[in-house]
Amino acid sequence: MRNLDGKRAWITGGGTGIGAGAALALADAGAQVVVSGRRLEPLQKVVDLIEAEGGLARAELLDVSDTDAVAAAAERIGQVDILLANAGLNVPKRALFELSDEDWRTVVDVNLNGVFHPVRAVLPGMRARGGGQVILISSWAGRYPGRLTGAAYNATKRAVIALGESINEEGGAHGIRATVIMPGEVATEIMDKRPMPPSQAERARMLQVDDLAATVRFVAEMPPHACINEVLISPTHNRFYQGFEEM
Repeated sequence: MRNLDGKRAWITGGGTGIGAGAALALADAGAQVVVSGRRLEPLQKVVDLIEAEGGLARAELLDVSDTDAVAAAAERIGQVDILLANAGLNVPKRALFELSDEDWRTVVDVNLNGVFHPVRAVLPGMRARGGGQVILISSWAGRYPGRLTGAAYNATKRAVIALGESINEEGGAHGIRATVIMPGEVATEIMDKRPMPPSQAERARMLQVDDLAATVRFVAEMPPHACINEVLISPTHNRFYQGFEEM
């Protein structure tokens, strides 16, 4: 079924990982897709995959931490029916007593400001049209902060949950709905940047990109009168339950 025919979806951080998988899933459901990010090559690969299947897609080079650049991109993109705010990062030195001002700002600029900027850019159009779907990628760490993910990451991902609640509180009467997805460990390339990268065997037991892509598609295909406020999803073997020492 192509329940998203005629809809346009904008995915930030759409060149790799969850964003790329979600872009393919939404295109498969019929949506026109715009993927944005800071590197053109992976974005274009996603566009090529979508077009090879007969879908419509294009790429936007974009730093979501730059509010003026986001506003300009939103102007170029035009109508956005579905926003997936997915861009995110972390830093190597995550412990509170090691965290530098620069690293704190880097994480906040992308994980929080980089979510807020595209949200703010699309909300007026959604309100004028009487509806829209906003999907925010938070994290298990947003609900259950831990030492592994670190203070800056935990704080920003918790703030994303609050932002989603605010969108629903203020936007629901205008047909705007927000869903915050809080995944546990997902086997993406970001795992390589951990102080102790997990093994391939450990990654095989994690959530996979296709799991999150299916979740995003499920949320986006819900009828307009239904709002899934939050999705907390983890691997069945959830290493966050096992303790920091095992990770």
